Amino acid sequence: MPLIMEDSINVDDLFGEPSALGLGLPPSASSPKGLAQRLDEMRLLGCCQKIAWSKLGCIAYISQDSSRVNVRHLQCRPSDGKWALSEETPLLPITEAHGGHPLAHLSWNEAGSELAVVDLAGRISIYSIPIALNSVNGLRQPAFEPDDGAQIVGMMWLNTQRSVHAFYQAAKVQGRWAYSPFRRRPIGPFHRANKAALICITRSGVMKLLYQNPDARWAEISAEPKNTSYSDRLLTHAALVATQNGILVATYSACHKICFYRVQINWSPSQWDPAQQPKQAPNQYPVPSFRFTHCKVETSCNVPGTNRSGGESDLQSFSNPLYCLSRLDIILPTSDNAAGSSASPWIVAIFSTSPHVTPDHTHQQGPASVIVRWQLDTAAFALHPKFDEMASKRTNVQVKPRTVLRRLDDICSDRYVISVDHMEYGNVLAITYDDSSVSFYDPKTMAVFNGVDDANTVTSLAQAGFHYTPDTAAGQHISFSPSACAAVMLDSDGQTHLRVVEHSYGAENDLYDENKFSAAIAALTLAYCRGCGSEVNTDDILLILIRQLSSDAQTTFINEVYRALPINCNFTVEQDKLMNHPYIPRCLSIQAALGFNDKHKPRSFASSVSWSILQLRHASILYPFFFQYNKGGIQPEPHDADVVRMMLGNTKWALDFSLYILNELFDLADEFESLSNDQEAFNQKLKNTNSLSLIILLSSMSRAFLRFICRGLRGIHAGYANAPLAGDARIYYSEICQTLEACPARIDVYEKFLAGVDSAVRHAYHGAGFGDAERPGPEKELLVNARIPPVLVTAVSTILRQTMPGLKADVDRLGIYMGDYSWLGFGSDRRSELYRRSREVDIIKKTPIRATMSPHADATQAGKLNNQGQLRRRCVRCCEVSEGAYPPRSVLAFRMIFKLGHLRSCICGGMWTVESGMNETSK
Repeated sequence: MPLIMEDSINVDDLFGEPSALGLGLPPSASSPKGLAQRLDEMRLLGCCQKIAWSKLGCIAYISQDSSRVNVRHLQCRPSDGKWALSEETPLLPITEAHGGHPLAHLSWNEAGSELAVVDLAGRISIYSIPIALNSVNGLRQPAFEPDDGAQIVGMMWLNTQRSVHAFYQAAKVQGRWAYSPFRRRPIGPFHRANKAALICITRSGVMKLLYQNPDARWAEISAEPKNTSYSDRLLTHAALVATQNGILVATYSACHKICFYRVQINWSPSQWDPAQQPKQAPNQYPVPSFRFTHCKVETSCNVPGTNRSGGESDLQSFSNPLYCLSRLDIILPTSDNAAGSSASPWIVAIFSTSPHVTPDHTHQQGPASVIVRWQLDTAAFALHPKFDEMASKRTNVQVKPRTVLRRLDDICSDRYVISVDHMEYGNVLAITYDDSSVSFYDPKTMAVFNGVDDANTVTSLAQAGFHYTPDTAAGQHISFSPSACAAVMLDSDGQTHLRVVEHSYGAENDLYDENKFSAAIAALTLAYCRGCGSEVNTDDILLILIRQLSSDAQTTFINEVYRALPINCNFTVEQDKLMNHPYIPRCLSIQAALGFNDKHKPRSFASSVSWSILQLRHASILYPFFFQYNKGGIQPEPHDADVVRMMLGNTKWALDFSLYILNELFDLADEFESLSNDQEAFNQKLKNTNSLSLIILLSSMSRAFLRFICRGLRGIHAGYANAPLAGDARIYYSEICQTLEACPARIDVYEKFLAGVDSAVRHAYHGAGFGDAERPGPEKELLVNARIPPVLVTAVSTILRQTMPGLKADVDRLGIYMGDYSWLGFGSDRRSELYRRSREVDIIKKTPIRATMSPHADATQAGKLNNQGQLRRRCVRCCEVSEGAYPPRSVLAFRMIFKLGHLRSCICGGMWTVESGMNETSK
């Protein structure tokens, strides 16, 4: 019998169609590329988040072939000062650890410093960010899972036990915004030893707790909740959320049932103090166990429908197999107090049809996605009335209320839902659709945020009118930034796309609405204050400020931040509070970043003021830490040479900056000398003069930092002559002493000079009738606007006419004049410009280094740096660099860097990123 193809029979003739073969499927243009595959992933596996933006600012995402994890971050480009996404860096250790298994899910912990990576086999590896956003260390290697049902369908990190400063809202009171701060206590359960831990639920219905012991080793426990049948243990989705009353868990099984649990984690012993435990007693580490306190099984809910009787659990009376669950979440209402919210949470389930389903038949017609919600409520047990007729010996029996899931109104959409994100500290529910549009909802009412409905109250960016404009790039994965000002979408080709929220800022239809502009600034201020209080990365807010606000609007924002946090800028008396103030460096950092142009141009004048104060603060805290960092051991240990060299570099910087101030003031005194008898001309010339030295001296904050530095310089010169120093450390210390002795202005003379400035400022305030209540105003004017307020003009006159002439006899004026201050980076002369283009200065050690590096790094080169022990890091915010050995050569050196807070971040608070290549440090 001949084959059909041998006779060249047309395949189309078999179906009686003269045209080409058609399968009845819609054309590919009807749905975005990769949408069907994405929906299949979401239906089959609850844990399939391919991109995640951590609170530290690191964006991790899985490559298109699912074999590796890449990271990117927001950064300020040194070449032009513009903010954009960095180049991608592949994390090769993750690829090697999973041995080719396809990667399925990424999850950051609460702090954003540890990343869990899950593959399709259910294996979990964990990594940390020790020193830079594009460098990771492995904490836990993936373990082999022999169970076919080990795939992860739900995951949650345990929170850390620390309270944070929170802000509920901003409300207008008498025309000014008032911000409502409170201290939010942490939500448990916690690891008793305050180490990392996460909970996951497998496809086979097993709940696991992975936790790290104090010795850095990982352990694991597992338990299986109660189930009604074997099919209930075949799970596809699970949602977990921590509350004050335990962990709430909702699971969805293959037989289309939702189960609800409340889980407690008990530790034995319940209290654990590492200081009281023997170091070599691992059997005494805290051991956890699960306790399931509630189980609620819902009826079949595979189909969202509208034909239901309205009962609290009655879902629908018909079935539609075209709808499948694609996402399951538990949403907690926002809290406005330290104790947390008392409102009930609710469960949200997304049901979607296939994009290939044709609407040719009536029973197939319907919305693309339906959002189904259940409110978690309590209800009293209702008995039949006949039970009331029965006599009972116990008349005062207390019946505990039962937990019920009350069905809420469904929300239908003609678009496919690809993501549900609860963000902005619980105030906004963001739903992302397949066309890349994002809708913001109020979690309390599920009302859509369309703009400023209440111009006198602001709770979030979305409520204030911020929104995402339509994007042509259709992404199937999305992750929002820590403050929700930006988002990164991952398309089907594995490419990332940055999206930024937008606002009219009151300019609509050629009209200006002051209320909308004011609400937008208040919303940005609220977001920034929340980020500061929670210690999360705020580069996404900085991106908005630079891209969308004018310089005047930026100043308005800074003024609001100083009011909201709040910061009393007057430090004429309580100067010691400067050392531990958590928000001052945050405000100075964002001010400095707003005036940064690029590495080859000087900053704006206002930016130079805040940038110099940040560096003064760094030197101020460096000396006390240096005096203390060797304490705590059984016997004194020799100082690390790198630490002493860091002290040498900062000593040279502090002395040169002090001399730079004197040099400029001497020049100003000569320049203003001819106007000594014409006060009006003096005032006018002063108004047109931008003097960094005058602002630094007049501000009580920076003047206090200068005084702290003088105290530290005296201490290091007098107190370390007999210190345990040897080798290079002794050489560097000798150079410190020589630098101090050769300084054209002695430390005691400089302190006398600062005392004279103090006296001039104090008399100016007193003469104008300014007490402690009035002084914060002009002090804020100095810091925010870099302008000399009228009340301090007399102080300037006293400094230039009396203080500076009286100082000439005690200093070497020629030595000050001949000093080279180009390396400080504040000058605008040709010498300073040449230095900026040819050299860079280590921002931590204050040592010059050669500027020969490429600003981008890859993982291979970064690994080489780590292997060689020397690496170079660049700050993503201020673009400054730092070089050093990693890990540090001694434990004491590590302790020093850790206390300073520069292990992961720069002095400006920006995060480090590792650069490729090697650099030769110039001594």
